[in-house]
Amino acid sequence: MNSTFRLFTILIVALFFAFHSVAQSKKKIEIKYSGFLNVDEVNYPGAKILTRDDSEQVHITHESINMWCDKAIHYSSDNFIEAYGNVKMIQGDTINMNSKYVEYSGKTKLAFASGEVILTDPNSTITSDTLYFDRIKQEAFYRSGGTVVKDSSGTITSKVGRYYMNLKKYQFVHDVVLVNPDATINSNYFDFYSDTGHAYLYGPSTIVTEESKTYCEKGFYDTENKVGYAVKKSRIDYDNRIIEGDSLYFDNNINFSSATNNIKVTDTINNSVVKGHYAEVFRGEEKDSLFITKRALAITVQEKDSLYIHADTLMVTGKPEKRITRAFRNVKMYKSDMSGKSDSVHVDHETGLMKFINISKFSSPDQFATVRKPIIWNIKNQITGDTIHLKSNPETEKIDSLIVFENAFLISRDTLDAGYNQISGRRLIGLFDDNNNLNQVDIIKNAQSIYYFRNDEGKLVGIDKSKSGSIKILLSEKEIIEVRKLNQIDGDIYPDNEFPENQKLLKGFDWREDERPLGVEDLFSDDPPLELPIIKGLDDYIPQEEFFDENMLERINKADKESTSNEKPKASRNLPKTARIKNTALKAKTNKLIAPKTSQ
Repeated sequence: MNSTFRLFTILIVALFFAFHSVAQSKKKIEIKYSGFLNVDEVNYPGAKILTRDDSEQVHITHESINMWCDKAIHYSSDNFIEAYGNVKMIQGDTINMNSKYVEYSGKTKLAFASGEVILTDPNSTITSDTLYFDRIKQEAFYRSGGTVVKDSSGTITSKVGRYYMNLKKYQFVHDVVLVNPDATINSNYFDFYSDTGHAYLYGPSTIVTEESKTYCEKGFYDTENKVGYAVKKSRIDYDNRIIEGDSLYFDNNINFSSATNNIKVTDTINNSVVKGHYAEVFRGEEKDSLFITKRALAITVQEKDSLYIHADTLMVTGKPEKRITRAFRNVKMYKSDMSGKSDSVHVDHETGLMKFINISKFSSPDQFATVRKPIIWNIKNQITGDTIHLKSNPETEKIDSLIVFENAFLISRDTLDAGYNQISGRRLIGLFDDNNNLNQVDIIKNAQSIYYFRNDEGKLVGIDKSKSGSIKILLSEKEIIEVRKLNQIDGDIYPDNEFPENQKLLKGFDWREDERPLGVEDLFSDDPPLELPIIKGLDDYIPQEEFFDENMLERINKADKESTSNEKPKASRNLPKTARIKNTALKAKTNKLIAPKTSQ
């Protein structure tokens, strides 16, 4: 029984060593073909020198790779080979690498290639002067400049590049440039997926097309479908517009962009700015428009006094020389010398005509009709009507005239607040002086007026109330200096103490001074609290992991230790400087851990 057991044990051990020997032999680099075989112990101790013949190159295999070259130095004891001249390495049916020179260790499974290196797979092609290829991690790495070409996505160059073959992912670092027929991308950190053409940008980056230039410090671009978004310090420059916002989306197929949160759109030709928290922009021959909402604000930048318009929604349409701005719902306007409110406003920038419009569905009995009725304040004057047109000179930026259509009503406080000067009629035409102050007002048809007369000393002389076909008012220094009545129907001048209290206000009187915007901040006084969406966007950039990580260095150190050559270890000889420093530190750490303890 014991002899049987002993025989069985011997058999198992023999089978184990036989299997282990076979397994080890499979891991050895094999020479499939060589035209000539030489030995040179002086220059290449312990190595075989293999050269090609006229029929074919030297053929070398290791596991799933095949390699061909003109000359090879084979260190069989170190399981290491140096290949020279027209080197070609193929892994399976996916990876092909061509170069002038290759070093490959069967122990570390790390290849180092130099001299016009070209690595291809079904998705892309890498070219570089030097390239590392780790078959265990299935990663390729260059650190002294390289180029990646993908037919549909373009050509990418960078100083440092890494290819994760299993993920079909490239990670580029430093001076990254992607060029294709549709766009040029520049970035510091750039992740690219070769199978989808998706690019992720980190750090200061630009995407330049024929129509636009996009800047961001974190973004995404689909090189196949020409769409993308930016989420940090985002900006898009078009021929005549600059769009900025926390988050920008763009589709270069249809020249469309949208923006979210803290948006600023600058019209570089018309010197105007639009702000808000959600915007959509179309541009091109057929479409040239801007839609913006959420605290929308349009600013016409002028040399001395800018014009501000706020509304629930703003739309800017038309070519640069024929821009039209439309403001909808709860519109407020402010200039230092003039402000206004309306339901809607229409601005023709070419002609300088601004229309304050009331929406037709609100009839006068409606409880909201009054607050939506167009109104303008100019210095001490309040002007209301069903529709108001304000005409400016686009060249001089001066207000030229004002027209009120239907139910015109002008109110101003008496100098010493004894009451209100009032004029109403069917239509009002106002003219402005060079300082944008009303200096002439004409009330046409069904004119009525109440006017407080004062002498040169400011003493109240009487109160004039009358009806006329029309009234002309002349103003100077912001005060009424003359009132002319044409076709007066009736009228009386009353002493202050005899003027009936119930006649001091004309029909339709509505003093709305408390609604008057006195600054830009007042334009938003009626807005509900602003709640902006949280933009998740892209994850932060994850720094590139070390290609020469600890696991790889341990493989290299192990191969060096097992080397029987009298020469300098081969597995570690082409490590870059930073990896050498790390490797030295790792060796010191390992030696310290395994050093024998001294007796006390």
